Amino acid sequence: MDRRTLLKLLAATALAGCNTQDDATKDLKVVVAGAGIIGASIAYHLAKAGAVVTIIDKQGPATHASRGTFAWINATWAKQPRSYHAFSQSSVANWHDLHHALNLPIRWGGSLEWFENPERETKLATQIDEQVEWGEPARMVDAAEFAILEPNVVFNPGVTAAYSPNDGTVDPVLATQKLLAAAEQMGATLRYPSELTNVELANGRLTSVETSSGSIPADRLVLATGAAPDIAARIAGIELPQRTRPGVIAITEPMPRLLNRIVSAPGIHMHQRDDGRIVLGEQDGVPQNEAHALRLAGRPNNFPSPELAQEHAQRMLAVAKTFAPGIAAASIDDVYIGWRPLPIDGHPVIGASSNRPDTYIAIMHSGVTLAPIVGQLAALELVDGIEVDSLDDYRPGRVFNEIKRY
Repeated sequence: MDRRTLLKLLAATALAGCNTQDDATKDLKVVVAGAGIIGASIAYHLAKAGAVVTIIDKQGPATHASRGTFAWINATWAKQPRSYHAFSQSSVANWHDLHHALNLPIRWGGSLEWFENPERETKLATQIDEQVEWGEPARMVDAAEFAILEPNVVFNPGVTAAYSPNDGTVDPVLATQKLLAAAEQMGATLRYPSELTNVELANGRLTSVETSSGSIPADRLVLATGAAPDIAARIAGIELPQRTRPGVIAITEPMPRLLNRIVSAPGIHMHQRDDGRIVLGEQDGVPQNEAHALRLAGRPNNFPSPELAQEHAQRMLAVAKTFAPGIAAASIDDVYIGWRPLPIDGHPVIGASSNRPDTYIAIMHSGVTLAPIVGQLAALELVDGIEVDSLDDYRPGRVFNEIKRY
């Protein structure tokens, strides 16, 4: 299916609303495992398409990867190759539609990104030239323009930064909650704590999903389980090679406006929400040593103690304040370890398992950016039975080659 045909189908679905589905479609029972932002978007679009939807989560909405994300909505230089970049561009555009439809907590305004290494800075300029060729209104800005865009950020006069004005950020927890609430208004059911344990089959077809809170009749199961290990192999009968890794997010108490845009400075990411809270994301990741490996073996989301969490946050604040001195007055409200689901080729996994075709997989990094389009296309494939060609590169049965894209 080409892009023009897909857009026509999406437009037709939007115009038709929820009332044009036949009885068979309305009876399609879908369980979505995972109440993060991907699962919430899929559930919302499925409910909008007329399916009978149940969302389950072992803990609750946006309690894992979606809570611990920097939540940068973008189609920037890292989205390679061009087909994946176009896929991300489409989802950024879809975020605008969802923003207005559901009054989501999104702040637009773009991003500023730069590096200290002169060779990396030169490469960044080349990458921005490519972005322009691919339809992004990105450009390199000097210190004078940077000072206009971000007057409270210290910027080396001898450096240039990439400005990507289409970028935005979202509060991922509130956005997830709003998507789920909208799905519930259309008849979906949200169950938690409810952990996926198994599936029941009859003649090779799915009949029910087994959970810690009981059995749920189902025709289809969606795995939107993020970085949870081994679920695809155990439930969908397919191995998904991942290099899942942790990243720390720290969030301040509300403070006066300091940042206008996403600031991706050497060593730290920063953006400020509309409520005044500043979100900090570390760039380097955890030290590669035995002590940290043991501490992270169980994939915890919280630090072993509040004191250790605050120590980590204060180190992040110290880096941030070299670029935004005004942040020195900030108080930390929350520190969280987010486990990023990252297939080893850096691309999403979207589609039915070849071994269990009633089980649909939606696991990816860039989950925040891709949530709207993944929800729309998954609903097309599951409810309308349309095989979307633009998802062919992201199918679970592809050959996974290890490529470090981020």
